[in-house]
Amino acid sequence: MMRHVLTRSGGIAGVAVGLLLVAGPVGAQVQLSSKSMELKIDGRIHFQYNHTSAAEALLGNTFFIRRARLEIEAKVNDFISGRIQPEFGEGTVGLRDAFVTLNFGPGLRTTFGQFKRPFDVFELTSSSQILVIERAGGVRGIPGCSGVSSVCSLSRFTEKLGFSDRDIGVMVDGALGSSGFKYYASITNGRGPNNSIDENATKSYTGRVEYAVSGLRIGGHIGVHDYPADTLGTNKYATAFGADVDWGHFEKPGPHVQAGIVYGDNWLNVVATDPSTFVSGQVIATYMFPVNENKYLYGIEPLVRASWGDPDTDVSDDTGWIFTPGLVLYMAGRNKFAVNVDVWKPAIGNTEYSIKAQTYLYF
Repeated sequence: MMRHVLTRSGGIAGVAVGLLLVAGPVGAQVQLSSKSMELKIDGRIHFQYNHTSAAEALLGNTFFIRRARLEIEAKVNDFISGRIQPEFGEGTVGLRDAFVTLNFGPGLRTTFGQFKRPFDVFELTSSSQILVIERAGGVRGIPGCSGVSSVCSLSRFTEKLGFSDRDIGVMVDGALGSSGFKYYASITNGRGPNNSIDENATKSYTGRVEYAVSGLRIGGHIGVHDYPADTLGTNKYATAFGADVDWGHFEKPGPHVQAGIVYGDNWLNVVATDPSTFVSGQVIATYMFPVNENKYLYGIEPLVRASWGDPDTDVSDDTGWIFTPGLVLYMAGRNKFAVNVDVWKPAIGNTEYSIKAQTYLYF
């Protein structure tokens, strides 16, 4: 990736020139530096066409801005850094990342603010790099994982049940020497992003360990999510745990496979007084074929995803599969064009599908 660096000793001229460079070459990155601070500016715009076969959807075909984000990373020195990432996509304004990190060394970093909880590998993969267009593989018009009958991909479970995605709190992470092991642990409100205060006094906890070697990353994770059980102020905890693997490299020729499984409490589906037990597994496999001597493309990547979910292991015939064949055309780094077909096949009911086409601009 190209990088523009400006050194300034005062005034605003360097800043103005640096901001103009945002409109520079595709895939470029703007970095402003001074004696006291370094700023890195990048962003992404994802434009999507979405078709659904579900009769319940109000619109069978639609265009929309899936993501529009500007990310600013600030590094005061080797000890203090931070990031802010506003979101302007899908007709709303929100905040994705907003945190400050204190770097005590390779073995210990502490992050304060709004960040991704360290749970499964699918959620921790950046939206500019995820192998499929939609992590959850949703089909518009089909409800999400909120009960017994639902679209139940792995990411839909972890997001809707509050085990993954962003939250507000504190996280510590670090590398365990040169062994290839890393650890992550967080304590958060449990309400998810863009909530100014918590809904109760209890907190949620997430932990993850990873081992990486030669393009292979193996991870295990656990999440404890707090939730209000009734209107009387009773709070309970739901627990989920799982494991995943990530083999391969992003934006490079060759194979890439991500696979994972997660198991735990479906607190959105309470039976009597206790949540049901859910389980979900997912595999995404791709292979990028290099394209040589072409000014428009450098890689073509077919892919397939299979995701299975069961929202209540005590109930039969409530499971479902999401199958996703797709194709990605790489133009420059993370700048690409992708087409996916998400097919939802429940144990009982009609098979539905969604066609998605998305352009990715990353700068």
